[in-house]
Amino acid sequence: MTVLPIFSHASTARLTPHDLERFPGEGLFDRIARVVCEAGCLPRKELYEGWEVARRARRLFRGGRVIDLAAGHGLLAHVMLLLDDTSASAIAADPSLPPSASKLHDALRAQWPRLDGRVHFIEKGIEDIELTPEDVVVSAHACGALTDVVLACASAARARVAVLPCCHHLDSDDARKLAGWVDGSLSIDIARAQRLEREGYRLWTQSIAPGITPKARLLLGQPLHGPHGA
Repeated sequence: MTVLPIFSHASTARLTPHDLERFPGEGLFDRIARVVCEAGCLPRKELYEGWEVARRARRLFRGGRVIDLAAGHGLLAHVMLLLDDTSASAIAADPSLPPSASKLHDALRAQWPRLDGRVHFIEKGIEDIELTPEDVVVSAHACGALTDVVLACASAARARVAVLPCCHHLDSDDARKLAGWVDGSLSIDIARAQRLEREGYRLWTQSIAPGITPKARLLLGQPLHGPHGA
């Protein structure tokens, strides 16, 4: 029996065909992982982050157009469609899309032909994407204040939203508000949740599986009133 070396889910090393044997199952995650390995362009932690965010978002938010903001390779957008085929389409938007995003997209589309024509890459900033109340807005690790922009844009459109923040700016007022009780990054995320609640959202606060990232807090929100009112 082959003993595989330690395999950190938090590594930024790319998954390659050498990693295929780590994903032998026939469940959806292993099948996605094998396609990612064959593509050879995605950092390891992005596979696990995308999967964790998508499966938790889909437990709460079904249907709707998927909007993946600060999307990078756009894996999250693809996984959202694979988990819920009632979403007709997805947009993966990023101000600077990586050149290998198309390679990953082609690999996923080859494995799941039903994705053909349903995932659209747009090289634009977050605020340049027109959102609607029917959308499901997702973002995994929109860096620093970009998470606040994602939340503000989703709230303005009354769209459902799920964000996994990262790279907190610890010199901000939100970081200092509760500094006597909690660390700065948690204080920032608490302030984000409070703002979203004031905007008339029902909140869910969760954490993704440990060992992927130290920034594991997932904030999900759904408008209390509207087409998907909680």
